[in-house]
Amino acid sequence: MPTTPEMSMDMTTLGDTALLDTLQHEVAVFARRAEQTRLGGVGQVRNSMDRAAYLLLNRLDKEGPMGVKALAASMGIDSSTVTRQVAPLVDTGLVKRTSHPEDGRAVVLQLSPRGLARLDEVRSSRRQLMAELTQGWAPEEREVFCALLTRFNTGLSARMSAQGAPGPDETPSAS
Repeated sequence: MPTTPEMSMDMTTLGDTALLDTLQHEVAVFARRAEQTRLGGVGQVRNSMDRAAYLLLNRLDKEGPMGVKALAASMGIDSSTVTRQVAPLVDTGLVKRTSHPEDGRAVVLQLSPRGLARLDEVRSSRRQLMAELTQGWAPEEREVFCALLTRFNTGLSARMSAQGAPGPDETPSAS
């Protein structure tokens, strides 16, 4: 039987409450530290790409050229937000605006070669950071952590969608 958030809270035991308190605290600490460091990675590219830019570039790389509305829909945010976030990426040459091949009046956003190179730098730096932070972990621990974090993010995304709120990019590979 499916449970609602209200039902779930009614079913918690005293031990669950303490565990959930710890979990919510650790998620809050993680969110603060992630924002402070932007999980920028290591080396010269550390902290050099904000979350919105990273997620937009990553989505264009994974899904290819698309219009603003399609990009917004795939990321769970509204078109005005995408337009505002893409503008500096276009100005710096990381994203190109081109005409739609079938409708010259429509605009398509595309990752530029410079954008792909920059995204690759940031991914490499972030990958190195993840390796450093989990260097003492067994491969199975990394896999379990990744699976649970993916599941957690999917749950958050589903909850936000159910409430009709635009949410952050929920694609695990885009973080």
